[in-house]
Amino acid sequence: MSWLSDTLTSTIGRKLVMSLTGLFLIIFLVVHLAGNFQLLADDGGLAFNAYAKFMTSNPIIKFTSYGLYAFILIHIIMSIALVIKNKKARPVGYDKVKGSANSSFSSRNMGILGFIIFVFLVIHLRNFWYEMHWGSIPIDEAGNKDLYAVVNAAFSEWWYVAIYVVCMVGLAFHLSHGFSSAFQTLGINHSKYTPFIKKLGIVYAILIPAAFASIPLIMFFNS
Repeated sequence: MSWLSDTLTSTIGRKLVMSLTGLFLIIFLVVHLAGNFQLLADDGGLAFNAYAKFMTSNPIIKFTSYGLYAFILIHIIMSIALVIKNKKARPVGYDKVKGSANSSFSSRNMGILGFIIFVFLVIHLRNFWYEMHWGSIPIDEAGNKDLYAVVNAAFSEWWYVAIYVVCMVGLAFHLSHGFSSAFQTLGINHSKYTPFIKKLGIVYAILIPAAFASIPLIMFFNS
């Protein structure tokens, strides 16, 4: 198993793990967004509550969710390990280097952006995921836990909506670099395909977070 430990302790190996877990999370965001759009259905939350019940009771989905939690944790651990290793390798930064000259804002601040997303995840999981599993949630007319009522209450608070939107902006910047960077780390770097991947990454980084942010905004202004 020395090859595994060597991979997980090397810079290239950690970047590879981060790329694979990152791409999985990118796909998950699309699936999660599709489910969240049911919050906008004009049915008092019945569709969303049924969706939430399915996502927390279906054996296959539950097994997949454990993999999701593991991938999020691994992605965070690998990113922290890379930052620490880079700091040890060069404890003193370069002199007179203007970062904006040869790198984007997102690439220079991936750690900060990642921390913003992490804080959002903690708040998000505490308010919704935890409540769905162990909170005292009322039952809707279909017999499912009324998670929609919990979400609707949260999205009726301007400060919570503001935090949500700001975090989605952070996610957008994080994705704008992470999307194309993941493919590059995996060796998918070709003059024919790379420009398309970068453009696709920018479109994804704008549309997906904007779509997530639109849901609490719509619910807030319709409340």
